[in-house]
Amino acid sequence: MTTFSVVFLCALALATATRLWLGWRHVRHVQARRGEVPAEFAQHITLAAHQRAADYTCAKTRLAPVAAAVEVALVLWLTFGGGLQALHGIASWLAGAGLVHGLVLISMVVVIVSAAELPLSLYRVFGIESRFGFNRMTPGLFFVDVAKNLALAAVLGLPLVAAVLWLMEKMGGYWWLYVWLVWVAFNLFLLTVYPTFIAPLFNRFTPLADQELKERIERLVTRCGFKAQSLLVMDGSRRTTHGNAYFTGFGKSKRIVFFDTLLARLGPAEVEAVLAHELGHFKLRHVMKRVAWVFAVSLAFLWLLGYLMEKDWFYAGLNVASPSTAMALILFFLVAPVFTFLLQPLGAMYSRKHEFEADQYAARNASAADLVSALVKLYRDNASTLTPDPVHSAFYDSHPPAAIRIARLQKA
Repeated sequence: MTTFSVVFLCALALATATRLWLGWRHVRHVQARRGEVPAEFAQHITLAAHQRAADYTCAKTRLAPVAAAVEVALVLWLTFGGGLQALHGIASWLAGAGLVHGLVLISMVVVIVSAAELPLSLYRVFGIESRFGFNRMTPGLFFVDVAKNLALAAVLGLPLVAAVLWLMEKMGGYWWLYVWLVWVAFNLFLLTVYPTFIAPLFNRFTPLADQELKERIERLVTRCGFKAQSLLVMDGSRRTTHGNAYFTGFGKSKRIVFFDTLLARLGPAEVEAVLAHELGHFKLRHVMKRVAWVFAVSLAFLWLLGYLMEKDWFYAGLNVASPSTAMALILFFLVAPVFTFLLQPLGAMYSRKHEFEADQYAARNASAADLVSALVKLYRDNASTLTPDPVHSAFYDSHPPAAIRIARLQKA
């Protein structure tokens, strides 16, 4: 066992122990406050709804150790268990050497990881979500979605991976810069085509029919200086009772989309306030800032991969005796999350900052009271806990805790 082997195993143990500890804290904290609705919500949330949210939160959190165990088992089997080396041999037998070998190897790893995660997805949807009344998906629709996702991964992903492997082989020491440019172009392409060609594969989108609501939203959009191609309603109720609204697309393909479940729960003024929050993300350039941040981090990671793939200790430390560009790519995607896990609170904090800013934007351009009313309904109907563990929330949550968020809005 090499020095890097020991470092990696220690990092894996630390990340896993932290995940388990955070989950334990969260369940304990939520359960301890299950018996009483927080005072600021007592007039709007019943005790039964509060307890349902607590039970739903705990059920989801208790699944996390199982997911962690599956992930750790996969990583250890693929590396120290010799799984990657065995798959390398199978790929060599199927495809020989070269670019096709790399594609086959990466495809096998993706299929194995996806298959290992499938039982957890089934339990989330047909176990937890069904138990708490959120799931409307049939087994047939679930597996149709799986098949569509696999087809999209093949149609879009395989050419991208082939281009990456070719550039890694042919572009010399600066291949990582060329790969990064391809990666950026690919993501901008997806942003452009997703609303028109990909999203309709999974959901049906129809023009917003409520004329009063449409006129209200158009006035808001005009005030905010946002140009959207269309206002659409998505049949989210085919799969879940959870509600949401979002805007999507790039350039002329921008669309405002409402879940039908959201429109069924909220009044026109509340829908306007929720949309004002989403438009706040656009007007304050949160989306572009996050995209720029992702692109910057991906450039740094690709440079790091370029350094590591030249080092024998990187392969030997992970029990791989057949170095290649494809193997380096796989190992890096297995290892990077382990070493970056403890940085997750920084991303969560940055996201929560944007949520507060979008709330303030909504308060200026719509009604803070209506946004508070909408959020309380969504917390209740989506069974979101009002009493998350502060440490767990700071580590994971992209949105601020309900009490803090609503207190700020009430001051607006």
